[in-house]
Amino acid sequence: MSAPRRRIIRPPVAPPTPPAQPQRQLAKLRARLEKERAALGRWQTRFRRAFRTIDRLQRAISRLERRISQLEES
Repeated sequence: MSAPRRRIIRPPVAPPTPPAQPQRQLAKLRARLEKERAALGRWQTRFRRAFRTIDRLQRAISRLERRISQLEES
């Protein structure tokens, strides 16, 4: 045991991630959020238009059914 012990050589510790990376990720996420909100707005417009059309048609059908039943009874 007269030989000296070997020293363990480890790779240097990686430098911490630069602060720009989370900023880029935040910017990406914010851009995606805006895109999704715009898409939701378009779908809500379509949905509202379709819902009103269906409501109007159902009222017209119920009026016609009532009128037919009144004419059949008299």
